[in-house]
Amino acid sequence: MKKVKNNPFRGTHFNMDFPLLIGLLLLSGLGMLVLYSASGSNEGVIIKQAVRLAIGFIVMILIAQTPVRWLRLTSSWIYWLALFMLVLVMFYGDIGKGAKRWLDLGVMRFQPSELMKLAMPMMMAAFFARRRLPPTFQEVLVALVLLILPMFLILKQPDLGTALLVGMAGAMTIFFAGMAWRTILILFALIGAAIPLFWNFLMHPYQRQRVLTFLDPENDPLGSGYHIIQSKIALGSGGLFGKGWTHGTQSQLQFIPEKTTDFIFSVYGEEFGFWGIVALFTIYLFIIFRSMFIAFVANETYARLLAASLGMLFFVYFFVNVGMVSGILPVVGVPLPLVSYGGTSMVTIMAGFGMLMSISSEKRLMPK
Repeated sequence: MKKVKNNPFRGTHFNMDFPLLIGLLLLSGLGMLVLYSASGSNEGVIIKQAVRLAIGFIVMILIAQTPVRWLRLTSSWIYWLALFMLVLVMFYGDIGKGAKRWLDLGVMRFQPSELMKLAMPMMMAAFFARRRLPPTFQEVLVALVLLILPMFLILKQPDLGTALLVGMAGAMTIFFAGMAWRTILILFALIGAAIPLFWNFLMHPYQRQRVLTFLDPENDPLGSGYHIIQSKIALGSGGLFGKGWTHGTQSQLQFIPEKTTDFIFSVYGEEFGFWGIVALFTIYLFIIFRSMFIAFVANETYARLLAASLGMLFFVYFFVNVGMVSGILPVVGVPLPLVSYGGTSMVTIMAGFGMLMSISSEKRLMPK
């Protein structure tokens, strides 16, 4: 056995995967550009976002130095800690904007569901890495129990968007573990049968309204359908080349709701047009494909499963946000990663890329 030659694209001292780092820097810079316009040239918003980005990159660099074996050994502990904190939220959580999602730690408020976004793929990867693959039906059922428990607690907060992301992170890991197609079909049948139960007993009235609005937004154009209609008008009015940076009429005249967070893609599409969207999609796809390449060349089962699920989680973030603001998915409150204004989710995303860089730094052993 011998090691592959050193990768010239991998940092020597800080375990940095340079192609991935360049993609993240490009995306973050573009995000700051569009956020400046979306916020109405609010320098305070830009400074806060810059600080959060700096914290996110520091977290990424620190986690990148963590050996993969340490990530594997702590996976179960992090999962159970996050699950315990989600239970605490049910009884002692702080309420904000009608939702109980935070724990008051004295010096700060913490959202345990954000930790679960990372804990879920870590736990699933560790669970399947200890077993012979592909998994048996019984092992898949155990994994689904580990997946459903936190999803249920997050849905009760309520937070449909985060529950979706946590569920997809776990489901992707199960899929990459080599789940049989027969098992997949059985699970899809069970999910289909559970939809009425989910609709009537787990979804809140406002969440059901979001789905109905998605199906027919023109039914209430000045009420529940207003947001998505204005978002699609902004995207369509951008044309091929856009109206120009800071010159989007829909965004600057306050027609677009939540334009610095959930609907920031509408601002971008209006100002930069079709070709600007192509450029943005290219950066996202580069980051996603680089993440999947890291998974492909990883040197152990745990690392491969974790890297693949983290890469696909980033894709789900991107796909769901773009889908909901363009009207092909219901609005569920998922930010556009590294572009939308926000702190906690950004740090979570960067922590995940820190794990990817840690995995990238460990060279695969090849036969002579």
